[in-house]
Formats: sequence, C-alpha cells, structure tokens
Amino acid sequence: MAVAHKGSISMGLVLIPIGMYKSTIDNDIHFNQLDKESKARIRYKKYCSHCGKEVTSQDIVKGYEYEKDKYVIMTDEDLEKIKTKRDKTIHIIQFAKISEVDMIYYEKDYYAIPDTGAEKAYELLRQALLAQKKVAIAKSVMGTNEKLLVLYPTKEGMIVKTLYYHDEIAAVPKQIPKMQLEKNELDMAKLLIENMTKPFVAAEFHDEYQARLREAIMKKIQGQEIVTADQGTDGNNIINLMDALEKSLEITQNQQGMA
Repeated sequence: MAVAHKGSISMGLVLIPIGMYKSTIDNDIHFNQLDKESKARIRYKKYCSHCGKEVTSQDIVKGYEYEKDKYVIMTDEDLEKIKTKRDKTIHIIQFAKISEVDMIYYEKDYYAIPDTGAEKAYELLRQALLAQKKVAIAKSVMGTNEKLLVLYPTKEGMIVKTLYYHDEIAAVPKQIPKMQLEKNELDMAKLLIENMTKPFVAAEFHDEYQARLREAIMKKIQGQEIVTADQGTDGNNIINLMDALEKSLEITQNQQGMA
C-alpha cells in the first residue's frame, strides 16, 4: 500500500517519524458511462479554453484567480517555500479526552506506521495515551491545507483522524422541536433499545446491496432476467406510536426466543 503522507509526530523535543496509510478500501461496484447508441466508453479530455488544444498534466500549473480572468501562478517550489519546519511535522498542540471531540468533525482516518528506529517512541506515546484514555490534538500541512488532526491510540497502533475546522461545519438546516413525551412511551422505547443491544462486531456487517448488485450483473451477463427484490413495507403508513413500539417489542422478543 502506498504511503499517503510522510511526517514526524512532534511532542516537545521528541520526534517520531511515521507514514500515514489509508485505512479504508473501496469495494463498491463502479459503472462506466457509455454512449447510449454505440455503447462506447465516454471519455473526458482536458483542453485549453483559449486555443482549444488538449493538454496533459505536464502542461498544467496552479493558478489563483484574484480578479476576473486574472491569475497568479503558484509553483510547487513556491508552495514549498512557505512551509515552516513545524508545518512539515505532525506537531501535537494538546491532549484531550476522545469524548470531547464531537463526531461531526471527523473527516478521514489513516493508519500511523512508525519508521524503522521510531518504534519505541511510538509505543511510548501509544501506551501513555491508552493508559490515560486520551488523544493527541495536532496539526500538519498536507498538500496545500493545514489539517487539524487527532492521534487516536488503539490496541494495535495509532490512527490519525483528520478533522474539519469549526467554520467548515454547516449549521443545522432546521430547528428540531422538542416534543412532550409520555412516560410509558419513553419506557417502552428504552425497553426496545435494551432488547436490541449487543456488542458491536464490525465483521458481522456486510454491504448486502452490493452483493445483490453483483448477482444482478452476473445475471445480465448470462442473459437472465433480473427479478424484483422483496420490497417489504413502504414506510409511508402513519400508525400510532405506541402500537408501533409494542409491535417492535414483540418482534424483538420473538427473535430473542429463537436465538
């Protein structure tokens, strides 16, 4: 797996060189766009809006539009010059409880893998964070953006979580009214939650739609007809809340009895 970012965790005078690797794999089926008549692949080309010629990546530079149709060119050398030594490290700013970082700020996760020779310092930080049940809040420049980061310790190593900044989080589009609830409704909802509670095991969950999609593709390749999937309930029936809770409890209790 290719390294996504190289840097050193900076904690005071301690430097821990690491590589950051993507923590997820895209297993989804992706479709190509085809011409409806010829079934030929649709391809996109980059071209110059001035002369109309096709351009390659070697012909393209970065430009910032400071006025209408006026650009200042920023080369890779220009961008590198404005980076400080601190920008090139993953410098820890503070430590905090993981519960203090709202989930809405999380963007992407990376595996933090220590370089050869940095394993002991890496392990020292990991174990110290685990012992105190804390995370490190850090910053680093990745590409042309300064990223806010969380260094999250796990049993196997550390995860680097990139965060959105506060001003990047959109406001809630509509105020949600606080409804008055009956005690028996709340008690029944709590009981339903209790009946459906069990340890989370990620390996037990799979993308069932993708499996059906792969099966449908194979059927079409073999010239077979795709059969309509079971639709179940449409979810549009408006029913009494207590009736729905009671029915849901009955279903979960039957499922538990069959387990």
